[in-house]
Amino acid sequence: MSRNPVTVTVAYSVVPGREAAFHAWGWAALRASAQQPGFLGGGVLVDGEAEWHVVYRFDSEASARAWENSVDWVEWSTRAQGLAREAGRKSVQGSRAWFESQVVTPAAPRPPPKWKLWFVNMSAVFPPVLLFNLTVLPYLDSLNPLFRTLLLCLSVTAIVTWILMPRLQRFFKKWLYPPLQALRGRHKRRTA
Repeated sequence: MSRNPVTVTVAYSVVPGREAAFHAWGWAALRASAQQPGFLGGGVLVDGEAEWHVVYRFDSEASARAWENSVDWVEWSTRAQGLAREAGRKSVQGSRAWFESQVVTPAAPRPPPKWKLWFVNMSAVFPPVLLFNLTVLPYLDSLNPLFRTLLLCLSVTAIVTWILMPRLQRFFKKWLYPPLQALRGRHKRRTA
């Protein structure tokens, strides 16, 4: 291996809704670059959901430039035009510079859309309210409506808070936070 490997990071702004296609394109392009002399590895990363990065590493500046000037890379770049636009490019020589330039700041996951939260909340609140109305409230007809409503709210809130919501959040985690789940699985993928 050369003492001056080059790592190139190309940032892309992906068209909304085309993330999966871009992800597949990035890995396919890296598989193609693996056929080039001097290729050391690469990966496709997402930065919070906003920016995607295709990272590839060659044993020298000349090998990296040969790949970027090849007909194959031009073809792969053309295929990406409907999926994303290039937002920036960074090239770093040597291993030490690469590691010194990286700052690990995990981004907090974005909250799910309101309609998904509404669905999960309704799934948690509706069953205990229905059950309480059918089984308990008929026996409390003589009770003051204020106390009856207070008893309903206290009971349902306790059931939802400590029993149903934790289970529903675990059950719907991949649906509520899909980008976070995609990131967690990245370390299992092999580099191209």
